[in-house]
Amino acid sequence: MTIPSEIRIEDFNYSLPESQIAKYPLSPRDSSKLLVFKNKEIRSEAFSSLASEVPENAHLVFNNTKVIPARLFFRKQTGALIEIFLLEPILPSKVISQVMESTESTTWMCMIGNKKKWKDEVLSLDIPFENGTTINVKAELVNREENTISFKWTDKISFAELVKVFGEIPLPPYLNRKTEEKDKETYQTVYSESDGAVAAPTAGLHFTDSTFKSLKKRGIKTSFITLHVGAGTFQPVKTENALEHHMHSEQIVFSKDFLKSLLKHDGPVIPVGTTSMRSLESLYWFALKIRGNKEAHIPFKIEKLYPYGFEENDLPSKKEAIEVILEYMENQNFETLIGDTEIYIFPGYKPRLCEGIITNFHQPKSTLLLLISSLIGDKWKELYDFALENDYRFLSYGDSSLILP
Repeated sequence: MTIPSEIRIEDFNYSLPESQIAKYPLSPRDSSKLLVFKNKEIRSEAFSSLASEVPENAHLVFNNTKVIPARLFFRKQTGALIEIFLLEPILPSKVISQVMESTESTTWMCMIGNKKKWKDEVLSLDIPFENGTTINVKAELVNREENTISFKWTDKISFAELVKVFGEIPLPPYLNRKTEEKDKETYQTVYSESDGAVAAPTAGLHFTDSTFKSLKKRGIKTSFITLHVGAGTFQPVKTENALEHHMHSEQIVFSKDFLKSLLKHDGPVIPVGTTSMRSLESLYWFALKIRGNKEAHIPFKIEKLYPYGFEENDLPSKKEAIEVILEYMENQNFETLIGDTEIYIFPGYKPRLCEGIITNFHQPKSTLLLLISSLIGDKWKELYDFALENDYRFLSYGDSSLILP
């Protein structure tokens, strides 16, 4: 795959009326619409009929990350409100699952609201718990330039439990409303498990226990991976040439059991959401990093443009790539593979593990729209025109689509 000299972001713009941005989810979750793009035709169905639309012998891959209440509020003695948005952990580890279990202190890179008013003082907050205890949390600005903040607290309670009590779920900015109590439930997938995301993998918000039962009845395989969605997912592309956009890095986690199930499966692999697709495609490219050197420890890090520039006849098959990674995990005695990806998927990219996608409708001029275009080219415009003309609900709490190129 070669990198084009330019991708005009204006070519991925469209007019999205405010009235079609879903401010709240539907209830029940699976009552949304489902746009089906199959055999180059577009039609409208109900999401509850998804199982009958998915190809026979498909393997659906879900992202089981769990949104943490990443927006924290402290008040200075002067009364000034300081807002802290958790982005990524620094200490005691960069592995999010480990940091969320920290019981005394942790350090994060953050976004800081009202930063000018926060000088050198340590901020302090007493948090009352339902059992009658009060825990004091202190926040110290360790590095002003890098926005790193150290948190310390007075009781042996995990950081995950702590932020669940005094943190706020960070809704996408384009919803233009405050977080409400019910968002704590509705802005999580029913299968969310691994604390660490600051945004939900929204394609999965439509799934219910009933959906999974209908998939199982048809023999559709389902598996789970983890990509902790970062705040960068909300960032529109602001450069005229989309290739100049700074891609955010996100942490991904794969189990050996998942890789073994992927190796055995000979049907189409369909990610649920762009985060699942980014994870799966990153997995393939990691195989190229370790191919020929499976006994050395090589960090799992997929840089923004790493997939581009390889000759097609140099690339392994899906099966070969998974075998390479499994052999590497055996040599390293790994049961779990943890890495980081900033993979940038845009038109011209050829998917290696994925053969379709289940996804919501994305913002104009977004990297997610570029990803959709990598699957179906300019056909995305027809899909979005159809959705707009048929009153589909857009973005995080909006309707869904099944795209099978």
